[in-house]
Amino acid sequence: MLRLEQLFERLGALVARDSAIDHHFALQTLFEIVDVAARADLKSDLLKELERHRTRLEGFRDNPHIDMEPLLDALTRIERAYAPLQASPGKAGQSLMANEWLMAVRSRIAIPGGTCAFDLPAYHAWQQGPAAVRRADLERWSATLAPMARALWVLLSLLRDGARAQRVAAPGGVFQQRLPEGRQYQLLRLNLPDGDERVPEISGHRLMVSVRLMRSDAEGRLKSASEDASFDLALCA
Repeated sequence: MLRLEQLFERLGALVARDSAIDHHFALQTLFEIVDVAARADLKSDLLKELERHRTRLEGFRDNPHIDMEPLLDALTRIERAYAPLQASPGKAGQSLMANEWLMAVRSRIAIPGGTCAFDLPAYHAWQQGPAAVRRADLERWSATLAPMARALWVLLSLLRDGARAQRVAAPGGVFQQRLPEGRQYQLLRLNLPDGDERVPEISGHRLMVSVRLMRSDAEGRLKSASEDASFDLALCA
């Protein structure tokens, strides 16, 4: 889901621009999304996760200590994501696979230099057209993936918002925490202070999570940063 989120964010930024080269990479990103979304179980996994969150939140309806407004807002967002995804036919992006023009570009775009004008004259002509026309095409093609994108954003938002970050200490640049048995976490959020150039190297399993802070040397290789540090950490279930 994190990979797809990154791809959808990149796609949105590129489609909004005007240059032909930006729209070329927007199309390449669209193909990357289709490749990731081709997993047979992705759609069902997203639906199951939405249903899991809906069931969990429904259990809070009768709790007098719960603020109903944000609860109902979350349930509404889940329903608005669930229904279109369930109604979408087949795999995400399946309709794009039937577009011969797109598939011709896709078959060449992975080849270095494969989309030159003499290889794909029709694609070259499309790139020379008005930016508004290219953008309209990209938005139309992207719309077929919108139900999956909406489900991803809702799920990741629920995960991230479901845990409160805490400031933790990392003596010598190392932080370790044992995890409670029987509790499953799906996401770890880590925020370093603004301007901190260290890179967190994160590892973990069902019993423990470990963070080691690293720093790039002059050649870009990561080496341990041994000074004491602190950062914000949240474990999202």
